[in-house]
Parts: sequence; C-alpha cells; structure tokens
Amino acid sequence: MSYSGERILLSSQRESRVSRFRFWVMLVVPLAALLFQIYVPLFFRFLSFLDLPLLVVIYLAVMRRNPVSGLLMGAAVGLAQDSLSKNPLGMYGIVNTLVGYFAASIGMKLDVDNLTMRLLLAYFFYILHQFLYWIMERALLRHLPPFDWQHWLVLGLLNALVGAALFHFLDKLRVTA
Repeated sequence: MSYSGERILLSSQRESRVSRFRFWVMLVVPLAALLFQIYVPLFFRFLSFLDLPLLVVIYLAVMRRNPVSGLLMGAAVGLAQDSLSKNPLGMYGIVNTLVGYFAASIGMKLDVDNLTMRLLLAYFFYILHQFLYWIMERALLRHLPPFDWQHWLVLGLLNALVGAALFHFLDKLRVTA
C-alpha cells in the first residue's frame, strides 16, 4: 500500500472515532449544567460538590477529540460560569480552557468509550481543575487558599462517579453516522 493510501486509512479511522453532536446539544447541555450548578444547590445543599459544567466540558472535549473545539468549549463554559457566579471574571474561563484543551488532546490518544477510562479521566481532570484554580487564585488574585488536596481527592471521586453516569446519558445524544 502506498504512503497516501495509508494516510487516508489513518485519517478515516480517526474520523470514525470523532463523535458528532447536533448544534442544539452543544448549546443546551452546557447551559443546563450551568443552571444546575447555580440553582440546585440553593435547594439541595448536599449537591453543591458537583461541578457539572466541568464534567460537560470534559465529556464534549474528550468525545470531539479536537483540541481547538475543546479549548473553545472550555473557554465559553468557563466564562459563562464566571459571569453567573461571584468569582472574578476569567478564573473559570482560564482553567476550563486548559482542561478542555488537555481533555481533547488525551481523547485523541485513548479509547474514551471505556467506563474505567471515563472514570479515570473525570477524576484526573477534576483534580487538575482544582489544582489549576488554586494556582490561578494565588498568582492572579494574591489570595492564599489552603492546599486542601484530601478534600479534592474525595470530591474528585464523587464527581467522577456522577460524571460516568452523565457521560452515559450524553452518549445517547451523539449523532450516529
């Protein structure tokens, strides 16, 4: 087989792994996650540990397998999250942008349809998100938040479990080729 034939084969294999979503899904799902993050903890305090916008960014970035779209999705969701919260504008925007980019980059290399891999990715990216936010808070805002890694590990596990269920639901919204 010639070099160009192999190149087309690799390109078509990569394209078959990329998930497609309808335009409304790309708008409604992050918006629903943002509204959940804002309003549900007001009535159910025990659900305040969930970071649904982050889980949505991770899922969409990993499944689209395109670093640029992951970066843009993370930036859009992060800035929307900042504008709807008490946080300074840009903190979640920067951190979610980085997480979206890294998640999409890893999604290009790994089989992300596996439940175990999804749990590990959601856990890892939650911890990464918290760590990056901690760094940004120290560097940009000159706050000295505690480095509460034990709390992050527990909340990462809870978010990963919820993320696995959320990812299974969001799989049903993918466009089949």
